[in-house]
Amino acid sequence: MPEGSRWGEVRRYTDYAMLFAMLALFGLGCMSVYSASPMSGGVSVYGSRQLIWGAASAVFYIAILRIGYKNVFVATKPFFVLTLFLLVLLLAVGYTSKGAQRWFNLGFFRFQPSELGKVAFAMMLAHVCAIKPPTNWRNILLVFLLSGVTIMVILVQPNLGSSIVYFVMMFAVILAAGMSYKLLAAMILGGLAMLPPLFFMLQPYQRTRILIFFDPYIDPQGAGYNVIQSRIALGSGGLFGKGFMHGTQGKLHFLPEPHTDFIFSVFAEEFGFIGCAVVLLLFALLLWRIISTAKYTKDIKAKLYCVAIAAWIWFQMTESVMMSMGLAPVTGLPLPLFSYGGSALLSVVIALAIVQSIFVMSHEDRF
Repeated sequence: MPEGSRWGEVRRYTDYAMLFAMLALFGLGCMSVYSASPMSGGVSVYGSRQLIWGAASAVFYIAILRIGYKNVFVATKPFFVLTLFLLVLLLAVGYTSKGAQRWFNLGFFRFQPSELGKVAFAMMLAHVCAIKPPTNWRNILLVFLLSGVTIMVILVQPNLGSSIVYFVMMFAVILAAGMSYKLLAAMILGGLAMLPPLFFMLQPYQRTRILIFFDPYIDPQGAGYNVIQSRIALGSGGLFGKGFMHGTQGKLHFLPEPHTDFIFSVFAEEFGFIGCAVVLLLFALLLWRIISTAKYTKDIKAKLYCVAIAAWIWFQMTESVMMSMGLAPVTGLPLPLFSYGGSALLSVVIALAIVQSIFVMSHEDRF
């Protein structure tokens, strides 16, 4: 087993810009979740739970820094197999909500394995592409097989949003691992050819979401209602917003799922354009530090892992923000570190802890 990191090295080499961006986004997210949450006995229901998940995530973050990413990577294969097993088991005994079977109901909380699976998938992608670079069709087909099995299991739930995230992660890693532009062009053309039949393979509500993206007013009281109310919330925030806890769209329950899917709309209404700009700058800082870590480390697996995590966070951030503005179809993807959800928060924090460990141990190896 590789040696972990000592606390002296962790404190010395920690990327504090990355840590600051992560904590700032979590803090602002908690404020929005608190504002959007119903109150019970004077306590914010979702806000208090999010803080508990934040504390649990902090424990994992510290533990991974101490263990070191190399020791975590040793468990790549069993971790991936375990998450794949949980995804398959979910189809048999999972908890169903709103037509989707995505969670294990453990009584005091619900666990969504597709979120933690993103960490395992990133590790496995990095492992496979580092050993067998996708520079020929044989190696690319191996990555496709690995990714296809995982994505299909998630699609069956059905969970189109997360499936797209997995695909984006795969695409980013094989591109970073050296796939030729000719193969890339062939992939893009093949993907475009598959779009028409894929559209008709979607569930009816998924096809409706795509149509609503083009014109939410074709069903303003039904499928288009969420997007219309989200736009109203964003626009009513103006330059400086209405102030913390003074948003009306979320408070008066015009905005559906304000603490999860449309958390960015809640924040935009209360903190305005300036607040939104701050959030986007924090995400930009976080992504910059992840990519900088990928460029700095000499470990190929670590490089590709960082690329996968950057693709994951970038896509979900972009989709969530654009969805709130009506510029992308509604997928239900959480805004990383911001939206309410224990599984999503824990998974992102674990992913970022591994990135932070890569940064720390890369400096240890050089000095």
